[in-house]
Amino acid sequence: MLRAMIEQAALRRAQRGEAERSQRDSQRARSARPAFRAATQAQAARLGVAGWVRNLADGSVEAAIEGAPEAVEALVAFCRRGPRFAVVSEVLASDEAPEGLTGFSIR
Repeated sequence: MLRAMIEQAALRRAQRGEAERSQRDSQRARSARPAFRAATQAQAARLGVAGWVRNLADGSVEAAIEGAPEAVEALVAFCRRGPRFAVVSEVLASDEAPEGLTGFSIR
């Protein structure tokens, strides 16, 4: 249902000539990090967004997300909650120019 709504919104935006959105997020989370990355990848697939997610040396998780604005926002909202048993303490987000990413990978 959510993906269908996002696809309809993307179609309307395309008809109006509006662009996709790109966002870079950094999450500070306490969880089993592989589970956080895998859950983010699975949610990205459900939402139809492109990008990647990776661990950083300081223990935080970083993600680059591209796609329809509604889908990007939905994935950012998921990252703010995190998967089950995750405790997310902070999410830093910034808009960036789309890179034309395809698929969603764990780096």
